[in-house]
Amino acid sequence: MRVVAGALYALAAVVLAAVAAWPIYRSGSFLLLVAAASVLAAAIAALVAWRRWSGWAAVGLLAGAVLVAGVPLAVPSRAGAPAPFLQGLGDLVAGLLWGWKDLLTVDLPVGSYRNLLVPALVVFLVGTASVLLLSWRRDALAVLAVPVAIALAGFGLLFGSTEVSAPLVVGPLVLPAPVETAVGAGVLLTGVLWLSWRSRAARVQALRRGSGAARVRVAGDAARGAGPRLRRLGLGLGMVAVAAAVAVSVPAVAVPTQRDVLREATGPRQEISRAISPLSSYRTLFADARVDEELFRVTGDALPDRVRLAVLDDYDGAVWRTDPAGEPFVRLAAARVLGEGAPIDAEVTIGALDGIWMPTAGAVASVDFAGPRAAALADGFYVSGAREAAVETAPWSAGDTYRLRAAAPAVSALSSVTAPGGQAGVSVTAADGSELVAPASLRTWVQQHAVGTGGAALDGLVTLLRSRGYLSHALRPPAVGAAWMQRLGAGYTFAPSASGHSLARIDAMFTALLAREADPAAVAADDLVAAVGDDEQFSAAVALIARELGFPARVVVGTRLTSSDPDAATCAGGVCRAGDVSAWVEVRAASGEWIPVDVTPQHVRPPRTERTEQPDPQIATSVRPDGVDEVQPQRPAQEDSAAPTDRSDPLDLRWLWTTLGITGGVLAVLLVLAGPFAAIVIAKALRRRRRRRQDRPADAIAGGWDEYLDVAVDAGRRPPPAATRSEIAQALARPAAGALARTADEAVFSARPMAPDEADEFWRIVEDERASLATSRWRRLRAAVSLRSFVPRSFRSHFERGSRAASRPRRTA
Repeated sequence: MRVVAGALYALAAVVLAAVAAWPIYRSGSFLLLVAAASVLAAAIAALVAWRRWSGWAAVGLLAGAVLVAGVPLAVPSRAGAPAPFLQGLGDLVAGLLWGWKDLLTVDLPVGSYRNLLVPALVVFLVGTASVLLLSWRRDALAVLAVPVAIALAGFGLLFGSTEVSAPLVVGPLVLPAPVETAVGAGVLLTGVLWLSWRSRAARVQALRRGSGAARVRVAGDAARGAGPRLRRLGLGLGMVAVAAAVAVSVPAVAVPTQRDVLREATGPRQEISRAISPLSSYRTLFADARVDEELFRVTGDALPDRVRLAVLDDYDGAVWRTDPAGEPFVRLAAARVLGEGAPIDAEVTIGALDGIWMPTAGAVASVDFAGPRAAALADGFYVSGAREAAVETAPWSAGDTYRLRAAAPAVSALSSVTAPGGQAGVSVTAADGSELVAPASLRTWVQQHAVGTGGAALDGLVTLLRSRGYLSHALRPPAVGAAWMQRLGAGYTFAPSASGHSLARIDAMFTALLAREADPAAVAADDLVAAVGDDEQFSAAVALIARELGFPARVVVGTRLTSSDPDAATCAGGVCRAGDVSAWVEVRAASGEWIPVDVTPQHVRPPRTERTEQPDPQIATSVRPDGVDEVQPQRPAQEDSAAPTDRSDPLDLRWLWTTLGITGGVLAVLLVLAGPFAAIVIAKALRRRRRRRQDRPADAIAGGWDEYLDVAVDAGRRPPPAATRSEIAQALARPAAGALARTADEAVFSARPMAPDEADEFWRIVEDERASLATSRWRRLRAAVSLRSFVPRSFRSHFERGSRAASRPRRTA
């Protein structure tokens, strides 16, 4: 009956855990994994219980099950041929190590994506086997099955989404989060019921043993009538009903629409990785329907010159974005110490701003949200000190207000700084990880026009690029004057400009510049305007130019409240509209400070499309006189078959990298499986070495006796606690135990100094006893990795009391 009750409790725990984890995966592969892992775990637990093996045998069988069934169940995309299967072993190991973290960074549901089923395999395989083995025990350790069952359900609840399930409406009753409530109530009720049954079964068994020993018949419920039994049953059902009512009614008034899970603790990495780059959507701000839309308003007595929205520090050759794996965004403490620089004390009121980016300025010291959404906004607020940027994961709503306190450090002039060198500030990598280089046209233009070095060269190149560029926010001319054109003035002339800031788009811009500068008439007229675009293209171009000169660079999207640059857009009266949004570049100097560089091109001199036609070159030709000369063919050279030829194919080393990858995966699997056992063996060797290498021979002999007791314990012997050495030797019943006990007593209590030879002989006997205590190779292996000797001797009797091992007959040989 005990086995059946434990199996039913484990089945209920698995079902509840599967329901809790279903929102994470939502795939048939997950259901197959749960079923297969539960069956495997039940088979392993039954085998271990039947053979009365130790816990290490269960650990070894579970590790083998993970290794054999891990790829088909948890990495199904790699199941099949041998080569993909070996690659799947590497994915399996990676999932065991990092799958738990990756599970928090992928959008839900994850399905069977890559190796994200590996954590579920470990949970349901190890968890089910643990619940079964613990619930089948006879001693007090059986109650640990309940925490393990709770942990099984906790996997789905902790690794799941922050959103709870939809409310369940039953007539006038509205139950929020019905799934989470049902899982919690089910775990609680099944645990209480199983513990109650186990307590009653243990009490009945104890009464039976007592009545049998005393030869007295104990009257049961049948003898006393059905009244007591019905009263206990009614009391139990009443307690369960009250617990169920509380479990259902409390969430109806206390459960929020969102819950705190591990996924939330990882920060806003998911939101940043999913967000569209503000530089890619830059031109949408200049549509007629949005250009005059108020995004936010900044008021106060100490206002900054610039308001920062997004800081983009990663470029893959196509899009500038914020690197989610870079400097993390963290929650801001209640208040930071105001840094050096001009103090900023401003109040920001949100209008039509959307997205996750938050208007900030300088080094943020504190942000105090106001209004009815203050708590939600504070929970979704994260700041990156290195970027001087902030994000708000709670969606913005018109009217959201907060007070910003910060400090804007003074910056040096660009022309006076030097480059730190290297390319650490800009990551220009392709999707496959290979490094990208700036377009050849950009490098040629930089080489032709760079004057000086460091910041002076960069300042001159940026000034020249802005003067030879032309501002345009559209590709096709509008039917009537566009709103953004009206903001530039009545004298503006439209020029088409394609969107995008990829390497190809930047290459086209500098190719046009080089072509215009190669026209002699354009050079003579000083009419070299040819690069057409807006802040999207020019910020990307300036960042690449800075990188070519050794400056780490990043792109910042924001607004300016004040500026002395006539070409720069500013917010009138602190009201920042969509048409006021700009992009600029920040470069890091050798001193570590980030210096802003404005990149907006001029809009007064439009580019000209005419080009001076160059005449085709005239090449003189001469007519040769008629005549035929006999030419003797050269004698063919003797071919040397041993000489190398250029037509030989290059050495293909792909097989080598594949072999190394597979070998590394297999070694990693073996390391994960054998690592704990190797650690135990090493720890015992270090302990044995410390005991044997004592300065005094008497101490070495005393340490040898301790080592002998640990060897006996690891081999399955149980020396009696609180006994003398002679009593322990008598209990062990080993031929050498008595001599070892007498020598150890003499070393400890006798005044005669012990000789080093006696200590060496004592340890030789201990080593012989180690080899003879374990009579087979399997028992020697079990003793080598046993942890019994690390349990303090004062706890061993309590640890082993009531265990199945204590009921076995003691071995005497």
